[in-house]
Amino acid sequence: ERTHIPEAPWWIVEAVDKKKARLNCMHHLLNRIPYAEIEREPVVLPERVHNPDYLRHPVPKEMFVPAAY
Repeated sequence: ERTHIPEAPWWIVEAVDKKKARLNCMHHLLNRIPYAEIEREPVVLPERVHNPDYLRHPVPKEMFVPAAY
């Protein structure tokens, strides 16, 4: 009771299905953030310089985060 205060509330996540529990927790926490549009000036980028000597090495499959959805 002493640590459950308006500035730092406690939340309970039903966790029978761990995957759904994690997703529900992330969804809940992200929905608690008051998002608002921020007006910004458009970004202007310089022309891209092509470098014919550039070689991109393949990325190992084990470095990718699996697609959950």
